[in-house]
Amino acid sequence: MSFSETYAQHETDYKLQANIIYRFTKYIDWPVNKKDGQFIIGVVGESPVFDELKSLSASKTVGSQKIVVVKMSPSAGSYNCHMLFISEEESGSLKRIAALTAEAPVLLISESDGLARKGSCINFITVDERLKLEINQGNIERRNLSIASELLELGILIK
Repeated sequence: MSFSETYAQHETDYKLQANIIYRFTKYIDWPVNKKDGQFIIGVVGESPVFDELKSLSASKTVGSQKIVVVKMSPSAGSYNCHMLFISEEESGSLKRIAALTAEAPVLLISESDGLARKGSCINFITVDERLKLEINQGNIERRNLSIASELLELGILIK
């Protein structure tokens, strides 16, 4: 199943979100110094996405890096991870987390309306009962990350 087939499914469940988050690893490129050790996906807040990501990524890798999914506190002093999913209940923490990680190659992923304009890199939204992506390319590039044009074409671009 291709990324676009998964993306186009009518479901808006957490398994689908986790699958899409995992697939971001194929369309985002991290700096060379982030390609050793474990590939860490952080989850802020209580969300079923955490368990779905743990289950999905148990036997998966990003290049040669084993994927590890960890819970992180919304009030942490730092976020040492590659991707950070901020649950809807913690969306109020986005501004602080975005400022704290501004110079780091951390892909911020959120799930509340308007957050791609407030610091998130990729934001899940529902439009006409379909899961869509808001993508803020500027936020991604400022974090020294590259995004594939194929992923840009699937999302709603936010400036």
